[in-house]
Amino acid sequence: MRRGLAALAAVLVAASAVAAQDRPQQSADDWQRQHALGLRHRTAWDLYEALESAAGGGRVNPPFTQLPDWTALWTVAGGGTFVGAGPAGVAPRLTPQAAAAVTEGQALAAQGISYDENLSDCGPPGFPRWLVVPFLREFIVRPEQTWLSSETVNNVRRIYTDGRGHPKPEDAYPLYYGDSIGFWDGQKLVIHTNSLMERSMGRGQPRQSERMETVEVWEKIDPGTIVADVWIYDPAVYLEPWYLQRRYRQVPNEDKNLRMNYWNCTENPNNEVFKTPDGNTQYRDFTFTTADDQPKEPPR
Repeated sequence: MRRGLAALAAVLVAASAVAAQDRPQQSADDWQRQHALGLRHRTAWDLYEALESAAGGGRVNPPFTQLPDWTALWTVAGGGTFVGAGPAGVAPRLTPQAAAAVTEGQALAAQGISYDENLSDCGPPGFPRWLVVPFLREFIVRPEQTWLSSETVNNVRRIYTDGRGHPKPEDAYPLYYGDSIGFWDGQKLVIHTNSLMERSMGRGQPRQSERMETVEVWEKIDPGTIVADVWIYDPAVYLEPWYLQRRYRQVPNEDKNLRMNYWNCTENPNNEVFKTPDGNTQYRDFTFTTADDQPKEPPR
């Protein structure tokens, strides 16, 4: 099992290194243009409707032959962050509470203290954090919906492109990955997500609120690269909408030996962790299996 994980880690590191070498970072001009697009719209829904109008109403349930081919295994290949400056050098305008959370997180990290209330307890990353976590990904494109999946505890985001809207407010409730609907603009998948759960956006980062809504535009820009333009609206975190672009690189798999697996840290009892009084992460007492515990073959 450890050899398999080590091999997978090597593949992912190699794929990310290749992506960094052969795919330039987003230009400052493009970042500024996309960021300005978000600022022109008061809400994520306003932006989504504007993109839908620009796409002539968008396409729902398009014929299979008109859909892009995203078949492959993918891994993260860099991009922007939730609290760091973009390629143009512009940093997000955070609320006082969010800025304080970032400052506190940086101070704890400088002391080597790092606890994650989500991943340390083997929980799902949630969205939008899902955009930045590593491990293998697979994107399944169909006319009525697209699945954006991650190997991390087998998470799946379902993007409904069959013309349905979001659930009525009285039927909606917070979810790790929210509720996502979308449409096709040519080869681009446009997504609106709401009904997100309040939780941490990452180690040493702010807590998002249930008011967070996002818009994404996914597109395959070359045979080995998919990009996602992401606009985040959350008055608990940002004083104005924040834009970032994330990139995903195809993992070499000519022999088709790599597969998506169900990955869950609770499968190993030695992965159980707890939060120490100083706020750090620590493992429970380890349990080891010795050679004496292994079943012995009968003598021949």
